[in-house]
Amino acid sequence: MDSLPRCRDSAPAPDLRRTRLVAAGAAVATVGAGLGLRAVTAGSTAKYGGDALYTVLLLTLVVLVAPRLTPLRAAGTALAASWAVEFLQLTAVPAELSRHSTVARLVLGSTFNAPDLFWYAVGAAAAWLLHTALAPSGPAERRPS
Repeated sequence: MDSLPRCRDSAPAPDLRRTRLVAAGAAVATVGAGLGLRAVTAGSTAKYGGDALYTVLLLTLVVLVAPRLTPLRAAGTALAASWAVEFLQLTAVPAELSRHSTVARLVLGSTFNAPDLFWYAVGAAAAWLLHTALAPSGPAERRPS
């Protein structure tokens, strides 16, 4: 008997398709929310709200790729990726790429900003709560992650 904690047990294919469809819809909605936030606010509200939404978007992409991950693992993965990108900004690589590509600037940013780390955690926590509320409740989901 396997004593290591695992991700969700094998779910029927329709459940995985539904999870991926919801994640894709959530990714589109998150991008829309970010664009809307930028359109109606400015300054720190737009910046730090965008940071939180960045991590929410990463969580939706993690679920799209790995729908069997528990909400906690998906949120942890998204947070780790957000922090990795932020710490990468301590090097010259993102700034150089951002000078040549709008996509690189949007994805990687260019300048390290320590408060961003907090707002990424806020986004991960919010996305974890929402993902937990929306996740199917079955015996596999009640196991600790």
